[in-house]
Amino acid sequence: MRLSWHRSSRVEDRFESWITQQHQRRVLAGETTPSGPCPDDAFLLALARRSKSIALLDPRVDHAATCPNCMKRLLVLRQERQSSRRKLAWALAGAACIVLVAGLIGLWRYESRQQMLAQAPPVAETVDLWDAATYRGQQPGQLQSVELPATRIHLTIILPRFSFAGQYLVGVTRDQNGNGVVAEGAAPTSGNGAQQKVSVDLDLRGAKPGAYFLSTTHEQDQAAYYYPLQIK
Repeated sequence: MRLSWHRSSRVEDRFESWITQQHQRRVLAGETTPSGPCPDDAFLLALARRSKSIALLDPRVDHAATCPNCMKRLLVLRQERQSSRRKLAWALAGAACIVLVAGLIGLWRYESRQQMLAQAPPVAETVDLWDAATYRGQQPGQLQSVELPATRIHLTIILPRFSFAGQYLVGVTRDQNGNGVVAEGAAPTSGNGAQQKVSVDLDLRGAKPGAYFLSTTHEQDQAAYYYPLQIK
């Protein structure tokens, strides 16, 4: 049966034990001269690496285990291998540290940006609906389309002609049924004469660019008025 090297968590100790046993066996048997010529460096390197391609019954293994010159070369090759392993481990650890530091810096920058955005005052936006036609619910009609940025805004709406004074709920929804509320806020009107205005803060940072609806609902009226809205 062909015997080969088996890896374990303590391969170095097993290697040393096996070499020692081989040497003691030959000394006790009175065999002081290694058998056969010294194997080449390629074989010794494979032996130092405990390659599975080498069988323990290979006569070159027996020679290397009892030859002082081969043993010296084996020890050198093993030290070089261990040194290469350490260098590789340090290189991998260094690369991991670089990736970790880069990730932490990226996270810090993102959180700093988000914090700056959160602390920044809302962008002032005005929507003039004074001359807009108003329709409730899903009633058809040519409605005025408005645009708003996807950020925190302080929105002032000039309400359509003949709008009542009082408290208004202002919202941004995904459809004309009031579903998918993106943001909303309530505030009382202020105005000069017949023209009424309402100002609310809306957070549109979570909205993707696209088509939405801007709605206004008076406190004494259950029906909302909808206006096509583009968030950019």
